[in-house]
Amino acid sequence: MTGLAFAFRTLGATVAAGLLAATAAVPSAQARPEPKAPKEFVALSSVDRTIIQEMRYTTGHNFVGEPVDGYRQPLCILTRPAAEALHRAQVKLLAQGYSLKVYDCYRPQRAVDHFVRWAEDLDDERMKKEFYPLVDKSRLFADGYIAEKSGHSRGSTVDVTIVRLPAAPTRPYVPGEPLVECYAPQAERFPDNSVDMGTGFDCFDTLSHTDDPRIQGAQRANRRLLKETLAEQGFVNLPEEWWHFTFKPEPFPSTFFDFPVARRSVAGH
Repeated sequence: MTGLAFAFRTLGATVAAGLLAATAAVPSAQARPEPKAPKEFVALSSVDRTIIQEMRYTTGHNFVGEPVDGYRQPLCILTRPAAEALHRAQVKLLAQGYSLKVYDCYRPQRAVDHFVRWAEDLDDERMKKEFYPLVDKSRLFADGYIAEKSGHSRGSTVDVTIVRLPAAPTRPYVPGEPLVECYAPQAERFPDNSVDMGTGFDCFDTLSHTDDPRIQGAQRANRRLLKETLAEQGFVNLPEEWWHFTFKPEPFPSTFFDFPVARRSVAGH
C-alpha cells in the first residue's frame, strides 16, 4: 500500500469513527409524552369515594366487545364542578338508601375514534345480540348511536345509574358467554346491581329513551328518581339515553380532550 493510499484509508476510518460517535451522542427519538388533563379535571374518587364505579369501557362487556382505546385504568375522571355536583346528588340518594353508580365519565377522543372504526366494520357484530339486537349496524351513524364527537370528551358528561344499598356485587363478564337482549326483563339480561331501569346500559333501542311511554311502574319511577335528583344539581339528561347526563354550565363547552383515562392524567389535581 502506498503512503498516499494509507493516508486516505486512515482519514476515512477517522471520519467514519467520528460519525459513529456523533450518532451515538444524539439521544434516540423519544415518544411524545401523553397529554395530561387540565387542572380543572379530577378523579371522582378524590371528591366522593362512596359513588360506585363500574367502568365498562375498560372491559370487554360493552358494545365493541373489547377494552376501548384510551381507557388505561377503571377510573372516573370529570371536571371538578361535575364531580362536586355528583357528590351533592349522592348525599341525597344515600339518605334514601341508594347510591349512584357510574359506567363512564370523561371519554378521550381516541376512544370515540375506536367507536367509529368499530361502527364502520360491518362484519364485527359479536355483541349485537345484547346491545343492538334490533338495529342494523349500517344505521348506527344515521340513527345517532355513534358519532365522531362525544360530549363525554369535554369532561362534564357522565353515564350513571342508581343502586339500592347494600350494593350486591356485579359478577364479571366472561368473554364469549351467551348474550341476552338489553331490553329483556331484568332477571334475564346480564346481571347488574342497578335498580331496574327497563333496559341495560348502552342499549341501542328506543326503549332507552328516558320518557318512552312503554316504560311504566317501578322502571319509570327509577328513571324519574335518577333524572330529578341529578337535575337538582345542574345535570341535563339526554332524552335518548336514560343514563346520560351533562353538567351545565360546562367548563369546557367546545373542547374535546384526548388525554388517557389514567391516574397520572390527574395526578396532583
